[in-house]
Amino acid sequence: MSAEAERKTETIPEWKREEVDSIVEMIESYDSIGVVAITGIPSRQLQDMRRGLHGTAELRVSRNTLLERALDEVDAGLEQLGDYVAGQVGLIGTNDNPFGLYKELEASKTPAPISAGEVAPNDIVIPEGDTGVDPGPFVGELQNVGANARIDGGSIKVVEDSTVLEAGEEVSTDLENVLGELGIEPKEVGLDLRAVFADGVLFEPEELELDVEQYEADIKAAASAGWNLSVNAEYPTTQNASTLLQNARGDAKSLAVFASIEDPEVVPDLVSKADAQVRAIAAQIDDEEALPEELQGVDAQPAATEAPTDEDEADTETEDTSDDAEAEAAEDDDDDDDEDAGDALGAMF
Repeated sequence: MSAEAERKTETIPEWKREEVDSIVEMIESYDSIGVVAITGIPSRQLQDMRRGLHGTAELRVSRNTLLERALDEVDAGLEQLGDYVAGQVGLIGTNDNPFGLYKELEASKTPAPISAGEVAPNDIVIPEGDTGVDPGPFVGELQNVGANARIDGGSIKVVEDSTVLEAGEEVSTDLENVLGELGIEPKEVGLDLRAVFADGVLFEPEELELDVEQYEADIKAAASAGWNLSVNAEYPTTQNASTLLQNARGDAKSLAVFASIEDPEVVPDLVSKADAQVRAIAAQIDDEEALPEELQGVDAQPAATEAPTDEDEADTETEDTSDDAEAEAAEDDDDDDDEDAGDALGAMF
């Protein structure tokens, strides 16, 4: 505590010194400290809010000068909250993070009627529909405040949604009476968080208002993109190691089949590949008598290790049945057989 603060403390009455010490003790017992506005909250509702916060947060209301003095004595950056101590305010302490505190305070707000002379916090709209009020002078009162109302079917009805006051404008006595008759409560009563200090950082409400669902979706999208990047870049981590090993195994097997490497794990695939090639050649021969008996009447089949793609299926549907196309296919198969045979011989000797 600075020397100047000590001098100030010495000059204040004992009860004020005890109050400041009590506030300081409250501030130091929580991880997050905020300033909340309590303007317009009736004392009974304020007590209900205190009880509602029990167990998660503590609300402390005192004179603004004493709140500021306590914040200055604690120091550690908390004196920044003094800039928000103005009007009817209190300090709120919690061990929750600032985002959780803001969410809790917003969720605890309740609708309340608005009085003449107050400023509308947002546009006040009288909705379309039956008011449930019998025909009488009330229809004129509705029209006077700007609502499109008329008598219809034995009651007063509002023909369309009517904005009777815009945000920032003052509520008149006539509008207060109309809203009260209709049971419209256009404002919310609750603790308005002005600022909160935690872990050396000062947060304002605009920084704490989050769309939780969108935030979760963004986190999931980022995690998915990071996973794909690490796998495609072959950057090993604890999370993607099994996937990288599976990919490597698949690539190695494909290479072994392509190069006709006679590994025990690949032999079944090589046999299937050779069988498919033989069937493809047999299918191109018109004279079945020239074929061995076991190959007569067989159809060409794809290799077991090569799953057909969408393009392959499309090619199959639009296959060229001309003699030239058949001849070119046979030549390609012959070339493949020669290469495979050479590779196999090379592997054996």
